[in-house]
Amino acid sequence: MKFDVIGLTDAPVPSLTKEVRDMIARSRVFSGGRRHHALVAPLLPAEAQWIDIAAPLDDVFARYGAHESIVVFASGDPLFYGFAATLLRVFPDCRLTVYPAFNSLQMLAHRLNKPYQDMRAVSLTGRGWDGLDEALIRGERLIGCLTDRTKTPEAIWKRMVDYGYTNYRLYVGEHMGNDDGERVREYGEGMAVEQPNCVLMEQISPRHRPFGLPEGDFALLNGREKMITKMPVRLCTLAALSLNDVKTFWDIGSCTGSVSIEARLQFPHLHVRAFERRSEGDVLMTQNARRFGAPGIEMVACDFMEADLSAFERPDAVFIGGHGGRLKAMLKRIKEVLKPGGCVVFNSVSGQSRQLFLEAAAEADMTCNPVHTITVDNHNPITIMKAI
Repeated sequence: MKFDVIGLTDAPVPSLTKEVRDMIARSRVFSGGRRHHALVAPLLPAEAQWIDIAAPLDDVFARYGAHESIVVFASGDPLFYGFAATLLRVFPDCRLTVYPAFNSLQMLAHRLNKPYQDMRAVSLTGRGWDGLDEALIRGERLIGCLTDRTKTPEAIWKRMVDYGYTNYRLYVGEHMGNDDGERVREYGEGMAVEQPNCVLMEQISPRHRPFGLPEGDFALLNGREKMITKMPVRLCTLAALSLNDVKTFWDIGSCTGSVSIEARLQFPHLHVRAFERRSEGDVLMTQNARRFGAPGIEMVACDFMEADLSAFERPDAVFIGGHGGRLKAMLKRIKEVLKPGGCVVFNSVSGQSRQLFLEAAAEADMTCNPVHTITVDNHNPITIMKAI
């Protein structure tokens, strides 16, 4: 199967090369969204057959299967979060030729005279906040965002303010490429913005991201200083978890959220899920995550042993911050969902809990790695234990 994919801007009259116009004239089967159809209808041959790209896409692809060659119209650069990438995934053996236009973020950068070779591009269209959150935590100098009707410039602005990322200037481009409706402005709170739009975020000053968060800066559970993992122990715990190359991390018994937040800031690519049965845990996590600029931590406010884990992506690494006297049962339950090769780290405060973890790991058919014991100030020694 052969696909010729033509990128269009929002211009009311498409600007196409002679090569593309000639290819359209000799083709018979075309496809695209309804907006694309309205733009190119005057250019199509009289006997043209049109296949709308609309949900469910499986039906669209089934109709494609009846043809050897299809001309597809898409927005901007079809290989930039675009339909050409979908075609390559669904039809990996197809012959594909792409005729790109500038995408909306490129055009917005052009209008603002912003060099964009190091821009971090993020699509929020039909997606979660993960890409933007990671870019903010990493402190990318220039971030380009494709938006939708829920991930709007206003929603982006509010999320940045909530987590303290006010060190960016936001620009909004509306109807990019449309000579009649295009508008580029610096965004201000409460500004009305038309769809379609995109956002360019330019850093005006760096935000400090420390390696190790002082425990005194956290909001604590009832002011109890002992209910938080101390910074040196926390950093050694993260080292034991080996989070560089993993995707999903669970923090069980998150309490103040110190381990989850430290993990999120040091490994911005990480999907962090925190379990805490105390009702105060959700408030503490929200307060501390915003204080330290750590968006994207998923809080599960319930007892881990009673939670329905089937809806969650399986973890690569797990930290047990609290077990409520059920360590063996907890480790067994973790083993059932842990990805192959995954690890569990536990900080033991006594010889009894250390022996209990060793027994629990053996019963769960897990292998214990060498352990490390550290002492912070006048606190009791902590043994950092790891089972794989």
